Amino acid sequence: MEAGIFMMPSHPPERSLRDGFEWDLQHIELCDRLGFSEAWIGEHFTAPWEPNPAPDILIAQALLKTKRIRLAAGAHLLPYHHPAELACRVAFMDHISQGRLMFGIGAGGLPSDWRLFNVDGMGGENRRMTREALDIILKLWTSDEPFEHRGEFWKINRIEPMFDGALQFHFKPFQKPYPPIGIAGLSPRSDTLELAGEYGFMPLSLNLSREYLRDHWASVERGAERGGRVARREDWRVVREVYIAETDAQARKLALNGMMGRAYREYLLPLFSQFRLLSVFKHDQSVADSDVTPEYLCEHNWLVGSPSTVTQKLATMQQESGGFGTMLVINFDFKDEWSSWSDSQQALIEEVLPQFAQPTTK
Repeated sequence: MEAGIFMMPSHPPERSLRDGFEWDLQHIELCDRLGFSEAWIGEHFTAPWEPNPAPDILIAQALLKTKRIRLAAGAHLLPYHHPAELACRVAFMDHISQGRLMFGIGAGGLPSDWRLFNVDGMGGENRRMTREALDIILKLWTSDEPFEHRGEFWKINRIEPMFDGALQFHFKPFQKPYPPIGIAGLSPRSDTLELAGEYGFMPLSLNLSREYLRDHWASVERGAERGGRVARREDWRVVREVYIAETDAQARKLALNGMMGRAYREYLLPLFSQFRLLSVFKHDQSVADSDVTPEYLCEHNWLVGSPSTVTQKLATMQQESGGFGTMLVINFDFKDEWSSWSDSQQALIEEVLPQFAQPTTK
């Protein structure tokens, strides 16, 4: 198992955009030094608690300050981008990264983003747009011949060279045929994760509960069957909250009294309640919605505790899910908890993850 990080990025409303950006960059630098394998940076347009509409700007800065960690948008929301523009920008970034870039894509799940961009998410328009945009981007990256695309949402001309070649389409990725692609899913029966399985891309799942995670892998397998592929669990990225301290009591106090607990208390749980999705957090559906609190999540969902406790919880998570290749630690705004949070990240890499090392085979 490898460990990466998933950044919404999450910041409390009082944090300035500049200060939040600087914390995100500082945290990516820490994770690179510690040996985390990858970082995924979210993209949102209308969520003040997740204030980054341009993850590639953070990625560009992080590439200059890190040496090994792989970086990706987690994810570019394809309905909100012109596919030709995004294809050129990601290809350009891939050259800057010299092979450390991954391409994360998603369909977008916030109703406020749908409204901003006039996308009928309730009717599934965002998913149709995602599929069409992805097909265009891949064709632009892999085709050497001009073509025209006249689709439901976009019209694209992959141009012939003009003016004796002075003007032409020339942005192809550094990695061939293109960077590794990951697709994030949110809904329990995720159509976008079916797309991941169909194309053979890396699926990304939140680990909200055991049943939710099982539904996600079933979506990947349905897509893989449709595409004539075999789904590979080692490609699966699973997002999880983690907080480690010397004792279980210390870790619980840090998780619940710090930004992790606050973000759930003030933002995430109220939002999921409005979406009528609190059921996805429950280990037992007889649990009342009012009982789904940060304390409940700390007890039943999060990986919080001493290194030995988190090791046990992670082993259970692996077993119950059927197995996955990379755990992505979800990051909150720990700017004011830097010492305890950096200790937690170090303990994960140095004390917990070695227990999950794969044996070397020849």
